[in-house]
Amino acid sequence: MNVAAGGVPPGFLDGYPAMLAEVSATGRRLRRAELDALRVLGERAAEAGYGLPELVGLYLGAARDGWSGLPGVTGVTGARDAGRVGDAVLAAVAAAVSALGEGHGRAQRLLARQEEAARREFIDDLLYGRSDLGLLSERAERFGLRLARDHAVAVARGMEAYDDLHPVVRRIERELIGRFGERDVLLATKDGRLVCIAPGTEAVVLDAFAELALRPGPGHAVARRVAVGREHPGAGGVVRSYEEALSALDFADRLRLQPPVLRAAELLVFPVLMRDRAAMADLVRSVLGPLSASRGGAGPLLETIAVHAEAGYVNAEAARRLGLGVRTLTYRLDRIKALTGYDPADALHRYTLETAAMGARLLGWPEQPL
Repeated sequence: MNVAAGGVPPGFLDGYPAMLAEVSATGRRLRRAELDALRVLGERAAEAGYGLPELVGLYLGAARDGWSGLPGVTGVTGARDAGRVGDAVLAAVAAAVSALGEGHGRAQRLLARQEEAARREFIDDLLYGRSDLGLLSERAERFGLRLARDHAVAVARGMEAYDDLHPVVRRIERELIGRFGERDVLLATKDGRLVCIAPGTEAVVLDAFAELALRPGPGHAVARRVAVGREHPGAGGVVRSYEEALSALDFADRLRLQPPVLRAAELLVFPVLMRDRAAMADLVRSVLGPLSASRGGAGPLLETIAVHAEAGYVNAEAARRLGLGVRTLTYRLDRIKALTGYDPADALHRYTLETAAMGARLLGWPEQPL
């Protein structure tokens, strides 16, 4: 019998017509060994890349084409016998198709797990730069990335940890594909955060990612903050951009920055400030250390310096943000001048105080000793 469906070779029938012939003659059910063999055939078909609908079509077509020649059909003598033969053959066909589906599904699940494991390993290697760059670039093409281009990385941190099955992840993925199609973009989760990698020429994709993460729609958990690294070339550039985005999230927490979307390009001053940690600690200790002599400790006065700077050194606005009266704010500023020797009204002194206050937040002082 020369039967094929959707390109599935007839060899995948593997004795099926003879089995149906015997069933039509005897009325027996399929044996366990036969069902196991059909499950194996289903697995083999999946591993060879054939879809289940095409495989089922092959088997149904074989049953249809061979029906009139089945021994039980040719030897039927009445309607009752015809019904009995028909029931037996159809039961065998149903059992065969079910077994094929089980085997095909089992192979597909195994392939999916292997593919997901390979994808997870690739993402880990890509974001941590742990693989040979040439080999990494070859593997990247399998997942839709061309690492010869410049890429940038955006990282979203949610109120809860993201994983690959999180509904927000699926929603954002669908939305991005719906808006932009396949544009050399990779969406993944890493350490409970959601990561989007896109070409540097496709900044609009990262903007859309940030918008969707912060406003995913009713019923979906929103992100607390999104950070976007700068674009850099090659596989090493992805690692660098990813690290910049993570650093931006860290600086935002330490400095209590308010914007929900942070761009590493706008925060370059902070890595510079922290490049010499010992020098920064010395600045904080020398300039702000005397604030510890205040009755309430250094905390309230340190907050006053930071908020005063954030308010553009407008006393009324700073007082409003601090929840104080202007007179109380003025008292605090005078106290800062008396303790440190730096006058917030003087431009150079003001810059020194502001820089030291940033350093204090970055170092966790006064909660953490210098």
